[in-house]
This record gives sequence, structure tokens and C-alpha cells, in this order.
Amino acid sequence: MKVRTRSSAIIGTLCLLASLALTTASADEPAAPRQAAKVTLEKVATAQNPIAGTAGPGGTVWIAERAGTVRVLDAAGLGEPVLDISGETTTDGERGLLGMAFDNEFAHFYISFTNLEGTSTVDEFAVRDGRIQPETRRTVLAQTEPYANHKGGDIKFGPDGYLYIAFGDGGSSGNGQNLDTLLGKVLRIDPSGGKPYAIPPDNPFVDDPNAKDEIWAYGLRNPWRFSFDAGTRDLLIGDVGQSAWEEIDWASANSKGGENYGWSQMEGNHPFQGGTEPANHVPPIHEYGREGRGCAVTGGYVYRGNAIPELKGQYVFSDYCEGTVRALRMENGEVTGVSDLGVNGGMVVSFAQGGDGELYVLDTLGSISRIDPA
Repeated sequence: MKVRTRSSAIIGTLCLLASLALTTASADEPAAPRQAAKVTLEKVATAQNPIAGTAGPGGTVWIAERAGTVRVLDAAGLGEPVLDISGETTTDGERGLLGMAFDNEFAHFYISFTNLEGTSTVDEFAVRDGRIQPETRRTVLAQTEPYANHKGGDIKFGPDGYLYIAFGDGGSSGNGQNLDTLLGKVLRIDPSGGKPYAIPPDNPFVDDPNAKDEIWAYGLRNPWRFSFDAGTRDLLIGDVGQSAWEEIDWASANSKGGENYGWSQMEGNHPFQGGTEPANHVPPIHEYGREGRGCAVTGGYVYRGNAIPELKGQYVFSDYCEGTVRALRMENGEVTGVSDLGVNGGMVVSFAQGGDGELYVLDTLGSISRIDPA
């Protein structure tokens, strides 16, 4: 497998995001993006290689550490691990504990990780009184992987109550357009509807004998982080580019699924290595090149908190290498402006959204910061 020099540098720093990317400017972005809101980053905790966060019961925020531990952030700070699978995963390449989610009733907790063989795995635990019940653990889905990079690994419950799972293309670059594999896709399953799960009957490819029923969207390279807008229910995906372009993809809450975001024929709006744009290609709502220090887009959330009114409704995101926190102003799926929020989160590997809609920035070097009004 050929690995790009720049990706190798990232692996040497984190051994995780060997295929991510963001710069300070996009083709349609003003040369000097205006500041959208006056914000500051308030450090609230330090973790060991924090990798993902999610809103938990009782107003808490749960933090996953890449080596395999989960800890709870509350008013008292970051507590001791409430889950430890460090003996079941490895941080080689882009592996590890990569994502986690609660269902919409906080009745079940899910983790997304790679096991010791490198298989991408989603496990479920029952939750009672806000506590994980280890004896209830079961594997919901497992996907073998050809290489150690491009895992994706983010998981979220959608407003429809179904579990969405993002898988990268496996590192082989060619799986995005192949509907006979789960790699390079966003999946949609019902973990409560069967053993190990059920397929929602309105998934877009359930009647296609040549496609996997689990697929919701395809044409993705490494959809490292995605989210649902808590206000509109729209889906936004930060998909890491190969060598030149980073992209943010969008789907309306009214979507019936089946979007083709173009990889590996397209990288953003651009044909990749002589590729042909698919007739059903859904172009990104935002892209940016790597002329600056960016290397990998870190998708975030549409801000729906109350602390920063001037930021409400804007999509907050960053870049793993460049670290500046930015925001997209959007209207009906169209970007109307790009803003620099004037703060830098370091090596931003993920965002977390609290139950109150406030946002947290996770720096892989350890810092967990809340975005506060300045």
C-alpha cells in the first residue's frame, strides 16, 4: 500500500488520521473571512488522547480516549473510566476506540472500535440509572478491514431513532463507489429491531440485489466525523480528502438516502486522477484546498446552544493539522459565508455536543475545551 508522505507525518504524530485534510481558504471563501462571533476556548479537562465525545445522561458529556477508555465529564471534572476496553484494541495505524453514542432514550450505549485483528466493530451495552451494564454487552456489527487506515468510526443516532455508522474506504481508495461493500459508506441500521440488527425498510438499497441493504449514503473516503443538526435534522459529513481537497457534505432531513458523494471518482468538486464525475454525484457544500497548513477536515456540529446567540445555526468545524475553529453560515443547504472564529483548538480531532447544545473541542494532545462567548 502506498502511503503519502504528508499522511505519514500525521501517523507519526498520532498514528490515526493518515488520510485527513483542511486549509485556511476555499475556492469560494473570501481571502479574509470575517469573524462570525466573539468566542473563546475554555479548557474544562485534560484526557489521554481524547478522540470522541457525546452527550450523556444527566447533562454529562462522555469522553472516549483512543486507547480504549471512556470517562464522564460533569461539573466536578473528568471522572475515572466507566469503561475500559484497552486490552481489546490497539492504536496502531488509525485504529483504536473511535466513536461512541447513546440511543435517544439513553437506554443503550454503543462504542465503535477496531479489535486486535483490525476489524471495525460496533458493540452495545444496556444502560441503567446512567450506568453501563457490562454483562449486557453484545456485538451489533463487525466489518473486516483491508488496511490499517481510513476507518471512519463515527456513530450517531439520527432523529429517526436509527443508528448511523460511518466507515472509511478501508485504505484501498476504491470502495466508495462499490455498493457490494460497507466500506466508504454511511450505514443506517436498527440495532433494537433484531439480532444482531434489523434493516430499516426504507433504506435506499433494500430492493437492490447488487447493493448492501445497510447503506444509506456512499462515495466517501474517510468520513471521520458527521453529525445531525439538532434544529433542522439535516446531516453533515466531514470527509477527509486524498491529497488536495477537503470537503463537507450535506443531506436534507427530508432525504430518502442514496446520496453519492463521489469518491473515488471525485475529490471534492474535482475529478480524482482522471476520474469521471458520476451522473448522480452530490457535490460538497464546502471544500478547501491544502495550500496552507491544513491536512484533514474535522467535522463538527451546527451550533444550537444559547450561550453564543450570534453563532446559532452555523456549522462549526476545524482541521486536524491547522486547528483554527471555523463556521459555515448556511441557508437551505447552501453555504452563504465562511467565518474564522478567532480561536485555535490545537490538533482538533473531534467535537462534542452537550445536551444543552454547547460545543466542546477535543485536542488529541489532551485538552478538552468548551466554546464560550468571549
